Amino acid sequence: MCFTSRFMPAAMAAALVLQIAGCASTTEGGAVGADRSQLMLISAEQLEKMAAQSYSQQKNDAASKGTLNKDSVLTTRVRDIAERITPVTAIFRKDAPRWQWEVNVVQSSELNAFCMPGGKIIFYSGIIEKLKLSDDEIAIIMGHEVAHALREHSREQASQALAAKTAMSIGASLLGLGGITTNLANMAYESLVATSFSRSDETEADRIGIELAARAGYDPRTGVALWEKMKAQGGRSRSEFTSTHPPEETRIKQIQALLPKVTPLYENARQLSGAANR
Repeated sequence: MCFTSRFMPAAMAAALVLQIAGCASTTEGGAVGADRSQLMLISAEQLEKMAAQSYSQQKNDAASKGTLNKDSVLTTRVRDIAERITPVTAIFRKDAPRWQWEVNVVQSSELNAFCMPGGKIIFYSGIIEKLKLSDDEIAIIMGHEVAHALREHSREQASQALAAKTAMSIGASLLGLGGITTNLANMAYESLVATSFSRSDETEADRIGIELAARAGYDPRTGVALWEKMKAQGGRSRSEFTSTHPPEETRIKQIQALLPKVTPLYENARQLSGAANR
């Protein structure tokens, strides 16, 4: 079956818009190389506004439960690490140090941390306490989460989903396919294509995060010990192909491969810090 001529101008225009939109990168490459082209169809302002609302709600919920920044020593510790990491984000994005950064710690057994668009960070106490994390290891995790915000992975994934689902919907309509076929296509996208994007984002965040930690004066070599600890927590039963996160073995290998590039950045940061304290 071929398309009739009346569908061609719209299809060509859509392809051109997507091609232009994809020729941009949210960051510079840094030492690890993180400047690939990204598809962005949703405005950063729109996503940051939604993120700020969600972050505020999560803080309010934690405050109402008495779990927000309950441990002042731990909160100060995490915030001090953030104060060293946020300035070096300028290596990847000149505007990032001027974001309205915010860092909070929620008392919870959950092994998790995140950084929302615009620099809104939450660490759960469980990931620090259960894994007995050093400051260097906290910095590796924080760098990873900050990297997601710098690269605007949430915005990119939302744009990819919008583009893919719009294309499938238009294609199904043009080909005369029913709603069931379209729904199956959408399910396939969610389970395979979207998962692939997420694994790619996680790998990219690991690369940027290790450099951020190193430039802030935290030892990137502790990344290996960190993921060994995560692996000891039970690992994952799913294969790498269907998992939204790379397995710990893959992450460890990537860190080891990057150490020749980022360890000198760490050593230089330590030297500069030592000189400033004399």
